[in-house]
Amino acid sequence: MEDITAGNHCTVTVFFLAGLSEKPELQLPLFLLFTGIYLITVAGNLGMIILIWLSSNLHTPMYFFLSSLSFIDFSQSTVVTPKMLVSFMTEKNLISYPQCLSQLYFAIIFGTAESYTLAAMAYDRYAAICNPLLYNATMSYQICCSLISGVYMYSLFCASVNTGFMFRIQFCKLDVINHYFCDLLPLLKLACSNTYINEMFILFFGPLNICVPMLTVITSYIFIIASILRIHSSEGRYKAFSTCSSHMSAVAIFYGSLAFMYLQPTSVNSMDQRKVSSVFYTVVVPMLNPLIYSLRNKDVSVALKKILERKQFM
Repeated sequence: MEDITAGNHCTVTVFFLAGLSEKPELQLPLFLLFTGIYLITVAGNLGMIILIWLSSNLHTPMYFFLSSLSFIDFSQSTVVTPKMLVSFMTEKNLISYPQCLSQLYFAIIFGTAESYTLAAMAYDRYAAICNPLLYNATMSYQICCSLISGVYMYSLFCASVNTGFMFRIQFCKLDVINHYFCDLLPLLKLACSNTYINEMFILFFGPLNICVPMLTVITSYIFIIASILRIHSSEGRYKAFSTCSSHMSAVAIFYGSLAFMYLQPTSVNSMDQRKVSSVFYTVVVPMLNPLIYSLRNKDVSVALKKILERKQFM
């Protein structure tokens, strides 16, 4: 699995992914569980995108961001889950060096994009509830497109920097990644050259990509809750809270698992604990988001009912 380079120095060209669990009796149950999760994720997120595209009453900024979130969740799950499923069915799950860095690159893109898209959605809810008269101007189509474009451009930049500096790292002898996908921290543990710059980038981008969006969400919801409490009618308060509750649920699960993975020192918890945490933001959250936003959202259920009724009459 190794190539001999100049000076008798070994460089790993193929890695083994350790997977989520190495216990043989768990492999088949985990394979079936995560296959089910992936199928629900694909159906839920693609279904949400198609529903928003087909339903004219969902052509609003809130659902524009939601369709982008569904695309991100579908992509994030597709980058990570199929390779994880292979590890449950094979004794040694191989991944080449270029494939590993490609997986890392796209995982960073979609992970970062999700973090900032959730922040943009919180800002959208703030504009809708706190400044309803200015909402159409504040969240115009051009502004929404600019926000999402900015999210993807920054995510590409973040992924390019972190992955680009991985090319200067040499990997030798140890070639087993103690994870179910190529992530920054497990990869750096295998390095046999200086990783100082890479660690500095993680220390910079990690808190930045978690704390800035999270503070945006928290600040938005402080203003939102203050505005809701000023609504006199209980029906009005309930309606305002119901439009935000699904987003708050998605935010809590995503940022909680992400913070557990990246905002703690390596010594605090083992890589096995970090693997379980990363399952939430790479696999579970992409499945839950379409369920949370559809089951707890009246507009989505009404739109789906209309689409189904339309199909029956055709």
